[in-house]
Amino acid sequence: MIRKELMVFKNRGTLTQFQILAEIAEPKSNIHQKDIAKKLGISVQAVSENIKNLVDEGYVETSGGHGDYRITMKGIEKVKNDVSGLKTYVDEVLEIMDTYKSVWPAIAQENLKKGDEVGLRMDEGILYATTQKTSAYATVLNTVRKGEDVALTGLDGLIELEPGKVVIIKLPTMEQGGSRACDLNNIRRICEEKDYNRIGIMGTVSRAVVWKLGIKTDFEFATPQVTVDAAKMGLNVLVFTVGKMADTITRRLDNEEIKYVVEDVRKQ
Repeated sequence: MIRKELMVFKNRGTLTQFQILAEIAEPKSNIHQKDIAKKLGISVQAVSENIKNLVDEGYVETSGGHGDYRITMKGIEKVKNDVSGLKTYVDEVLEIMDTYKSVWPAIAQENLKKGDEVGLRMDEGILYATTQKTSAYATVLNTVRKGEDVALTGLDGLIELEPGKVVIIKLPTMEQGGSRACDLNNIRRICEEKDYNRIGIMGTVSRAVVWKLGIKTDFEFATPQVTVDAAKMGLNVLVFTVGKMADTITRRLDNEEIKYVVEDVRKQ
């Protein structure tokens, strides 16, 4: 529904006329149609036709000279009324927008009631709302049971989060022998040294290696980006890559200042 304040702008043509009137109203010695056209992103012909209509309606007058346009008192009143209506509409929209609250989802660690102030903590990439005090807090918007998703607003403070560490296993390319040229015992050792939250692969040789070792993987698409996102959420990540594919991941990790180790597991 178009509010009455905006009926003047109900189509592109009337909005264009308003803009042209505003340009003509500026105190200048003269104004050229090509300048208006460039500023509004329309053709010179469109400017010319609109000015003709504005002259016919008594909003603009001209002495006949090139670029000698002046806004009339009737035109000034029209611009004032249009601006006033537009301002009223904008103020109402801003007031409505202010009633909306930024809502953040989390998992309830205990039963929570609407209006509770809760602490926030991150664990293995998941945001939890808890009755315990933490360095970050928010207000509960809906009553929920433990383990349910809860809507939060008024987030404040700092969520304590240490970026995860990334281990990149660099596998030999097909030209270098592929999975048959890997030191599988070394790979097993690396996998057992740390409790990884996520394991990803990149490349066909990587898939063959994890199949041989019976390793369950979590992701294989958009691997560089997923690796970075997971590490930023505090997760420890193990990634199998092939040859120079590792460079794609390390560049992104360097940009985000995330620590990582590259393990070359070719047979010696």
